[in-house]
Amino acid sequence: MIAKTRAISDVLNMTTSLPTIHFTNPKRVYVSITNARCKTADVYVKPGDKVKIGTVIGKRNGGYFEQNMHSTVSGTVLGTVKKWHRTGKMLEFIEIENDFKDEYEPTIYERSDEEVDSYTREDIIQRVKDNSCIGLGGSTFPTYVKLESCQNIDTLIINGVECEPYLTTDHRILLEYPNKIMEGIKYLLKATGAKKAYLCFKKKYDDLFQVLTAVRKRHLDIPVEIKRVENFYPQGWEIALIKTVTGKTIPHGDLPSKHGVIVFNASSTLGVYRAVRLNMPVIERNFTMTGDGIKYPSNIRMRIGTHLTDLLEICGGYVDDSDKVLIMGGPMMGACLLRDDAVCSASCTSAIVLQAKDYKEEPCIRCASCVYSCPCGLQPVLIMKACKIKDIDALKKLRVNECIECGMCGYTCTSKINLTDYMRQAKKLIK
Repeated sequence: MIAKTRAISDVLNMTTSLPTIHFTNPKRVYVSITNARCKTADVYVKPGDKVKIGTVIGKRNGGYFEQNMHSTVSGTVLGTVKKWHRTGKMLEFIEIENDFKDEYEPTIYERSDEEVDSYTREDIIQRVKDNSCIGLGGSTFPTYVKLESCQNIDTLIINGVECEPYLTTDHRILLEYPNKIMEGIKYLLKATGAKKAYLCFKKKYDDLFQVLTAVRKRHLDIPVEIKRVENFYPQGWEIALIKTVTGKTIPHGDLPSKHGVIVFNASSTLGVYRAVRLNMPVIERNFTMTGDGIKYPSNIRMRIGTHLTDLLEICGGYVDDSDKVLIMGGPMMGACLLRDDAVCSASCTSAIVLQAKDYKEEPCIRCASCVYSCPCGLQPVLIMKACKIKDIDALKKLRVNECIECGMCGYTCTSKINLTDYMRQAKKLIK
């Protein structure tokens, strides 16, 4: 049993200690014109146009916010093409051919300490807005909207917990860019008005504790505490992390900022640093490529818009020709894709390739494992039954809209029922 447990642990943590491979020169990149939050957009470029890294090539419209689209390479616009998005949907992308010159827009350069220190809260928010900083943990919510709406913030939490199995993206970010993360925290403290910050990660990462504790000594002017939290899922869920760090319980439907707390992902914090210090948009991110279905699991620093097949090639391709399961994102909350013809957007944290296994769904035995494991205190089996007969009133009473789709109900189900899928269906029924 001990040997089996160790074997499982080795598979889940196969990229934890691997240094990041920098793959910043794909032949072509693809910038999505619309996304889940922005249904319309204006495109500023046409086929044949020359662009540089950071060139604004369009603007997405999200109703109450807007978001610039930037080229992530220098080269030539080829036009538009349809590709698979990380959500499993087919979207339209702007296709750009890389000229491998890495020419940046002249507005992108490092500012001096004196200039950055002179920035007001409004200056920082404007930089974040212009450079399209978003929640890089997967939420994709515009950072500038979050900053503009915050008032009376007391506590800033940097979320580096990354609680889903297999993922090591934020772990490597914190390990490899600790000084820049600290500077990013400084800018976020000024933009939010928070008096205290907590930099959070799992207790099991001793390497992070040693590195961040040492780096903390270089930034004594920043009121940040290195915080180790428990190794459970979903500890990275914003509400659970706030409870752990501050003891505050955030009621369903309330924004954390209403209770004086604001949370940012570790990768998002690095993005804020680059936006403020360099005036650089989010042109690249860390990406975990892992699973027992590929030859060489890796951590990769990639340009936004890189094609998934390029990353697969870096990892040596598939281990064999047998059927595979491809998950974009974490195994608990990610989306399964039917093919690898997909684009890695800014919110893509990882891709997991697993050897396919057949599971037979059995009848529910009323063991209540799903109820005990639900972090929101819901009753997944009752929701499933109401979903099957489309009982909208029952679904509302069962509070299905409070489900965060963490996947715990399906994972713990002894009958292998895909309860999480029923949760998603039920939420769509209510809409």
